[in-house]
Amino acid sequence: MAKWNDTDTPLAYLITVRSYGTWLHGDERGSIDRSMNKYGSPKIPHRPERRNYNESIMRSGPVYLDAPRRHVVEDAIREVCVYRNWGLPALNVRTNHFHAVTITPGLKPFRALNSFKAYATRRMRAFGLWTSDRFPWADKGSERWLWTEESVANACDYVINGQGCDLNDLETWEALHGYENEEPTR
Repeated sequence: MAKWNDTDTPLAYLITVRSYGTWLHGDERGSIDRSMNKYGSPKIPHRPERRNYNESIMRSGPVYLDAPRRHVVEDAIREVCVYRNWGLPALNVRTNHFHAVTITPGLKPFRALNSFKAYATRRMRAFGLWTSDRFPWADKGSERWLWTEESVANACDYVINGQGCDLNDLETWEALHGYENEEPTR
């Protein structure tokens, strides 16, 4: 049994951010929205009509992170953590999302989440990897509060080992998945 953290501050946060349009409400994976966002709430079930509606109102196509973008996003997240003196025990940038376990003493997790998105977008623009005036991220993101050392260790394991295959070889991944990366038009 894990020893509970008796302070009113979590030890760390698990932050997840999806790229724009890659997981819509109504999707077969289920989803969470503003009204169903309490601990233990059920996910929104698969509803093709809701997913189709959400797809129809998208401002652009879904955004995927190819190898150059993933590297830039990772560097940007590491940079903000160094600059703000935040701990970053685990980070994994994938083709349509990233997970970060971060230690931000005294700050609410949305500050880290928003900083990660802003730094990553700015860095992609600086390298010419994102030229759209739109943001490449879904609105909001997920912030899980980690209260025990065991929950931090489990989150780190999930981020590092629970995300599927290594994406260092993008060409192999693209060939397996028929991947096409598109940037939204203005």
